[in-house]
Amino acid sequence: MAQNVFGIDIGTSSIRIYNKNQETVLNEKNVIAIQNKSTILAIGDEAYDMFEKAPDSICVSYPVKFGVIADIKNMQALFEGMVKRSCTPKGTYKNSDFCFAVPTDITEVEKRAFYELAEASKVRARKITVVEKPVADGVGVGIGVNSPKGNMIVNFGADTTEISVLSLGGIVISRLVQLGGNRLDENICSLVRKQYNLIIGMKTAEQLKKYLGNATEYTDEVMKVYGRDLVTGLPVIREISSETVYQATHDVLTNIIADIKMILEHTPPELAADIIDTGIFLTGGCAMLKNFDKLVHQETDLSINIPDKPDECVVRGIAKIVTEPDYAELAYIPREKVINS
Repeated sequence: MAQNVFGIDIGTSSIRIYNKNQETVLNEKNVIAIQNKSTILAIGDEAYDMFEKAPDSICVSYPVKFGVIADIKNMQALFEGMVKRSCTPKGTYKNSDFCFAVPTDITEVEKRAFYELAEASKVRARKITVVEKPVADGVGVGIGVNSPKGNMIVNFGADTTEISVLSLGGIVISRLVQLGGNRLDENICSLVRKQYNLIIGMKTAEQLKKYLGNATEYTDEVMKVYGRDLVTGLPVIREISSETVYQATHDVLTNIIADIKMILEHTPPELAADIIDTGIFLTGGCAMLKNFDKLVHQETDLSINIPDKPDECVVRGIAKIVTEPDYAELAYIPREKVINS
């Protein structure tokens, strides 16, 4: 029998771990800091504090890009450290079961990388399964994913936006768009540089998005930021307007809306009728962007639902899948691993 059960949601920006024995959810940045190419200096939020501030001897990086594991070595070290951290101040993680949420629109090899992440680590996993991320999202939102009723979920994440229609415990149609919150931040950095001759970092851009970002309109609000003057090269303080942030984010949001419409156009008519009744569920960290729900409603004429803590819907869904028998069949072993066993 497993000592414990863990549900893992590894995103581009954050990693979230559900610990069944302690009934807790660890939610930290998916960042690792390596000193002199070999020594792990920090992981999670501690490493994120060093991001864009570290000397050349310290490499601070995100091991996941566009929803898939790009740096398996660093991701494994980060994964092991985070599992241990989720068990503090007491608890066990060895000889436990692990369930990973994986994006739908990736290859079987990329899905299997999540499986092998635990298999090759020091956690000594007893059983490893995966679940499609949109399905876990639906369970976390609280919709009846096993019913024949159709539901649409839009997970607006850091590097990707996953748009899916669910029914009967599976995914009828799905699309993984490589647009997310990081693209918004990059566009903000670029436009601030162009309009204000000011160079800012991604962290500052994220703060501008958080406090001034608005999907439908801009206001008279401004925010003071610190950066480097492009002409003099000296550090300065400038006031950035809400209009600048709106202009920087508008095109990306428009493209995401276009993809949502495309999925709706390809949805079978009977499921489309269900979506009219249930509306669209918005999840992911960027779903909290001000008035994004209003923009989706204006463009689709459908009701919009945003759950509490939309960034934790996937890990809450995994928690139900690994603890409630009604959802147990939603988790599986990756196909190629079954063939090779």
